[in-house]
Order: sequence, then structure tokens, then C-alpha cells
Amino acid sequence: MKPLQNFFSAIFTQKKMSQTTWIVFVISLAAALAVFLIYPKVWNNSVDFINALKNEVPGLKSISNIPQFWERPFRLGLDLQGGIHLTYEADLSNIEEENYSQAMAGVRDVIERRVNLFGVTEPLVQVESAGGRHRLIVELAGIGNVHDAIQTIGETPSLDFREERAQEETKEIADRYNALSDEEKADFKEDPYFKPTALTGKFLKQSNLQFDPTTNNPQIGLEFDDEGAKLFEEITSRNVGKRVAIYLDNFAISIPTVQEAITGGKAQISGDFTLKEARELVARLNAGALPVPINLVNQQSIGASLGEKSLDQSLFAGLIGILAVMIFMIAWYRLPGVMAVIALLGYTAFVLAIFKLIPVTLTLAGIAGFVLSVGMAVDANILIFERMKEELRWGKSLGGAIDEGFKRAWSSIRDSNVSSLITCAVLFWLGTSIIKGFALTLAIGILVSMFSAIFVTRNLLKLFVGEGMKKHMWLFGGKNKE
Repeated sequence: MKPLQNFFSAIFTQKKMSQTTWIVFVISLAAALAVFLIYPKVWNNSVDFINALKNEVPGLKSISNIPQFWERPFRLGLDLQGGIHLTYEADLSNIEEENYSQAMAGVRDVIERRVNLFGVTEPLVQVESAGGRHRLIVELAGIGNVHDAIQTIGETPSLDFREERAQEETKEIADRYNALSDEEKADFKEDPYFKPTALTGKFLKQSNLQFDPTTNNPQIGLEFDDEGAKLFEEITSRNVGKRVAIYLDNFAISIPTVQEAITGGKAQISGDFTLKEARELVARLNAGALPVPINLVNQQSIGASLGEKSLDQSLFAGLIGILAVMIFMIAWYRLPGVMAVIALLGYTAFVLAIFKLIPVTLTLAGIAGFVLSVGMAVDANILIFERMKEELRWGKSLGGAIDEGFKRAWSSIRDSNVSSLITCAVLFWLGTSIIKGFALTLAIGILVSMFSAIFVTRNLLKLFVGEGMKKHMWLFGGKNKE
């Protein structure tokens, strides 16, 4: 027991660097907050106990209760939460090649709004173009009614123009609606405020973003074909001073007021648009105007129970991997290994907290990226510790060996991590959803691992620098000094 007492005496009786001590304290506090964010029950259960105990003491009842910690769940992907993966192929045979990307972007926007009707949290809808084929990938986590989802998503976007009803007609429809039962009201589809016209999206040649020459405010330009121009002129002629609604998928996306009859097949929609809103409206109009049918080519359903099993297996595998790394680090590097393990625990807490805050959608591939980043975090520590051991063998002091070890290992750590981040960027830019999840979690892990290895581990080791440690240099891979 005496050598152990001497060791701790050497640590706690030496004069610490106040700056290092404060840095370690701040890091520890941040790590604790990260743990509470990851698993708020640790805080909340303790708070509940303290608040209940406080309320039993008469003199403390007036003091406000300690608040609960913010609870935010992890966002799980399709393969972990269960749901449906759909692949649609778009038929662009009637579209000019230069309009391919615009057409697919517009269809994607409409599909995103459609899947939101199912109450799906963070649906994934993305375009995938390869080998001359243009596909739409739709992932709906936790979806219940698969058949209705497929039926609704697969409809070609429909655009139509509607004119305002007379007040008497609106009142008559409203009275009929109010007379219906609750079940019948759910099936009532008639619009009491606007009635359809013959002008639909098939007559719209294109929509584009324009700017008012006087105010420079964004506007939406419309251009119809010959038949559409005639219909549009008729509609605007009989609705001067009234509103004309533009509907996409039976949803009003713009309701401008007609100032005058519009001829020539061209018109502008002006309003209080931001640039982003105007661009989105142009995309939606073009999506309704362009005939882009989509055909379901692949369907994959994943049960919630299978997703839960996959999550449990992934977490268990990750835990085994992390424990194996920890045992190796402590056995091989002794005290620096212990500090690396502490830094690794902090690293894990920080990364998982970031995953919750962004938030990152966790998939099996994403968890694999995180586990891989753990190995890379330890790899940086190995480079540093091996360099430290060399410096100690060459006769340098502990403080000098720590500084030199980190300094000389930094170039290798920097270059390897930068090359890995470049790879992650390429995978994220060009990959599909699964590959993107892997690239994102790996990139976040690499960035945090650089902070953990260079900053956290270094300051933890500096706590042990002092005269009292000369007799315990074997813990760092060096020789004891008298």
C-alpha cells in the first residue's frame, strides 16, 4: 500500500498549473453536461429525489424546485426505427435535357410535401442520377399505412388555376358542409372559396424567377402555351379585382389578385416574397407543369422489431470494441493510457451530444462510422504516447516529453485526419443516404477526436507534471529518477 500512497501524495501535494487545472475543470463540466443531454434521467431522477426531499422540510418549501434537464431523443434512421424505403424512376422522355435537374428538383419538392401529410418525422426524399437514369429515393421511418403512402406518393404532381366563387356560392357550400356528419365531413373535398377552371399545369410552359425593375423584389414569371394563353386571358378578364388561386396537389401555393386582363400568355406574380420563397414557388410551379411520371421500381419494408434488434446488436458491438480499446491502452501505456481512456469517455459523450443537437439521423452505417472514429481517436493517442516514450528514453523531463510528444506527433495526426475528412466529404457529396450517414458521423467523430487527443489528453497529462512524479516515471514508460 505504501507505493500507492506515495504515488497519490506525489500528485496531490505538487504545485499544479492553475491554468491546466481550470481547463480540466471546464472540460469535465462540459462532459457532464453532455452526459446529461445524452441520458437526462441521470439528472432528472436525482432532481426528483432532491425536490421531494426539499418539499418535506417546512422551511424549504417556498424555494423553487430544481428544473428538469432538457430531453431530446436521438433521431433514428429507417434501418433502426423501421419503416419503408421506396425507389421511383422518373420518365423524362418528354423533357429537354437541360431541364432534367429542374424537373427532378420540382418533383422532389412536391413529394416532400406529400409525405409530410403522413406525419412522418424528418422524411428523406432525394434525387439520384446515374447511368442515364433519374431516380427518386423516399425513406419514411415509422410509417404505418404503407399502401396509402405508395398510392399518394406515386401520383404525378397536378397544377391548376382556380377562380374565386361568389359569396352566395361559398355560403351554400359551407351550409352543406355544416349539415354533414363528422364521418361525411372527412370525405368532403369541395373547395368553398375557389372553383376549378380549364387552365391546368399542362398549359404552363415554364415558370422562372424575376425581379421587379423598380424595387428589385423577387417575382415569379409565368409563360403559357398558345391554348393556355387564351384560357388565362379569359380567366383574368372576368376576374379583374378578384383573386385567382394557383393550386398544386390541391394545396394553394399562391393567391394573387388580378389587377388587369393579361394577354400574350405571360404574367408575373408579385408579393412579399423572400428570395428563398420565390425560388421554392418557381420549383413547385415547374413541378406541376412538367409531365414527369414516376414509377415505383423497388420497395423495402423494415419492421420496428428488426430495427430495434439491429440497434441493440450495433450498440453491443460498439461497446465491446470500445472496452477492448480501453483495456489495450491501459495495459500498454499505463498512466497515459488511463488518461486516454478518460479522454475517450469524454470524446464519446461529446460526439453523442452533437448527434442529438444537430441532430444526426443515426443508421447502422452511421453507428459504424462513429465506432470507426473511436479507433481513429485512439490512433492519435498512440502516436503521441510512442513519441513521449522516445523523448523520455532520450533523457527529457516529463513536461518536456509531453510537449515534444504532442508537437512531433501533430503533423502525422493532422495529415491522416485531413485525408480522412476529404474522403468523408467525397462520400457525403456523391453517396446515397446510407453512405452519407456513415460519412457524416465519421467526419464529426474525426473532428472531435482531434480535439480530444490534442487538447483533452494533453491537459490531463499535464496535471501529473511535477517534482513528485520523478519516482514514478515507470508509469509513463520511462525510468524512475531519484
